[in-house]
Amino acid sequence: MMTPAFAGQSTPGGLLLALAVLLPFAGVLAGLAPGGRHAQRVAWVTVALGIGIVLEIAARLLISGDSLRYALGGWAPPLGVMLRADGLSVCMMLVVAVVVGAVAVYANGDFGTPSGTREARAPLAFWLLLLAVWGALNLVFVSGDIFTLYVALELLTFAGVPLVSLDGRAETLQAALRYLLYALIGSMLYLLGVFLLYGAYGTLDIALLAGKIGPGPLAWTAVALMSAGMLAKTALFPLHLWLPPAHAGAPAAASALLSALVIKGSWFVVVRLWLDVFGGMVGGSVAQLLAGLGAMAILFGNVVALRQARLKLLIAYSTVAQIGYLFLLFPLAAHDEGTRAVTGGLLQAISHASAKAAMFLAAGLIYSTLGHDRLADLRGAARALPMTLTAFALAGATLIGLPPSGGFLAKWLLMSAALASGQWWWALTMLLGGLLTSVYVFMVVVRAMEPAAPGWSPKKPVPRYQQLAVLGLATCSFLLGLAVLLPVDVAQIGRTVTTQAGMP
Repeated sequence: MMTPAFAGQSTPGGLLLALAVLLPFAGVLAGLAPGGRHAQRVAWVTVALGIGIVLEIAARLLISGDSLRYALGGWAPPLGVMLRADGLSVCMMLVVAVVVGAVAVYANGDFGTPSGTREARAPLAFWLLLLAVWGALNLVFVSGDIFTLYVALELLTFAGVPLVSLDGRAETLQAALRYLLYALIGSMLYLLGVFLLYGAYGTLDIALLAGKIGPGPLAWTAVALMSAGMLAKTALFPLHLWLPPAHAGAPAAASALLSALVIKGSWFVVVRLWLDVFGGMVGGSVAQLLAGLGAMAILFGNVVALRQARLKLLIAYSTVAQIGYLFLLFPLAAHDEGTRAVTGGLLQAISHASAKAAMFLAAGLIYSTLGHDRLADLRGAARALPMTLTAFALAGATLIGLPPSGGFLAKWLLMSAALASGQWWWALTMLLGGLLTSVYVFMVVVRAMEPAAPGWSPKKPVPRYQQLAVLGLATCSFLLGLAVLLPVDVAQIGRTVTTQAGMP
């Protein structure tokens, strides 16, 4: 679908964008006021209402065939702030809503406060931070100017960092501080780029900037600063050092949010910058450099994952590798198959979000059952948790890229775009990454299927609803490949594109 480069009026249903952002933060305030176990009830109501709002936004997008817009206070840019949601935004909002809902179900077992038990700090903090992460991500996806993106990223940082150290252990506090340091440096670099662009062009609106900006020393400096800041927040190699200890040390529900969702916020900002703000100037060797870092992340993350002794650390380093795939789309987006590459990159982000959340939640259940997550001694896990191991295998198949998973369709789109544009080396990198991923997924599944020692019994019973939540997420990631049957490329609704390549 084509859309004008800039439209200054709100569209029918545009108010829903503001509600999608405000509702989670209203839930934070409503849960904070009564405190204690009431926060969980408030969170459940907020999650249910929020999912309904996101579904309505998706329905309005499909019906209108154009992006949704809402001018805050009735003031259009450049004086006011415009919220916008195109196909990319709505797809990301949908997967975030699904993951948040599944994590909320799972977290009822780990962070629930049954009546008659003493209230604790961690459950209250978790439910409030869950809603704060959701609201911040929705703001990232619908922001129409680069300063609002900065505000959203800061909200996301200060909601995500405490999730790392919910248990209060010294090592998790250290990991959280390292994460905070990288995030703040990234924010500072991004904000410097915002200052440069505003001083040069007098506007912060993405659509207006896209029509004014052109190659030049100032613009290139802004590109470098803002991109470097976002790469630090996304943990793209070699700026990944904060991610493995932060994600592996957090509780399972928090790790799922961090690895599946939080890092997608800063990646989405890179997509907005490179495709919508600087789309006319970035490309060539610069885009090849960014994809080169992604390729190094794929190889490094997978190789290091194979050397891990703990399941959660293996999954964390797998995240380092999977992040790399998200950056292969940039050198492909400028060619004739660019639309196909962008859709593939978005589908990779969506399938990774659901699959990686399922993996971390599965690891949490395995830890609860066995009392550890040592890879060398996973015997008995499959017999005790058959649904959980099935979910892990389905999520692993998605990361490998086996049909009919979302990972398969995403990699197919990216590889076909790479081959069509003559950039065969990126296709080779994806194939090698898939082979390495299959090794450690197979290793975990085989060890978990080994019979337990005689007389062994689970350390802790696992509620069935937690296993169903994990299996549901993994099934979603595995069946995402059926998106090929959709009559329209949803990711491209409301976007200005130069070519409209269909899905295979």
